[in-house]
Amino acid sequence: MEEKVILVDENDRQIGLMAKMEAHEKAVLHRAFSVFLMNDAGQIMLQQRAANKYHSPLLWTNTCCSHQRNGETNLAAGKRRLWEEMGIEAELQEVFSFIYKAPFDNGLTEHEYDHVMLGRYNGTPEINPEEVADWKWMTPKAIQEDIAQNPQSYTAWFKIIFEKFYNYLLEYLEDEGKSK
Repeated sequence: MEEKVILVDENDRQIGLMAKMEAHEKAVLHRAFSVFLMNDAGQIMLQQRAANKYHSPLLWTNTCCSHQRNGETNLAAGKRRLWEEMGIEAELQEVFSFIYKAPFDNGLTEHEYDHVMLGRYNGTPEINPEEVADWKWMTPKAIQEDIAQNPQSYTAWFKIIFEKFYNYLLEYLEDEGKSK
């Protein structure tokens, strides 16, 4: 059975369900989430998407991201997918949400009401090779510099989120007394 996404209006009110591929083909606004895990050294865990992904294969992105299931809370969805993709259990907090639209070369479009979540983790993930090709820790500053030099190496949504999220991350690290 094909996975369905939750269609929403501009206020994140559910207005229906649609098959995931159909929603991406028609560029319909739907609910999604993006998880960022940080370690005690002030680094963010990035993942490289698996080669078999239907869009953005082998590009670097945030720790994990996906779509909520009907009736699932944002945090429950984030924890579920973090486990499915990275083999990690971590507490998450939602830090902000926003709408973005990103078309891809293959005719699909991400048009999402994205809920961005942050968590702490200091271990080593056990990645699911069907979802993730590789992973690494990077500081926000190093990510910012690498995106400027190699924008083609990152997913469209990650670049959008990271730009919006960058100052928040720096403030969060300063509050925690961590390096940038």
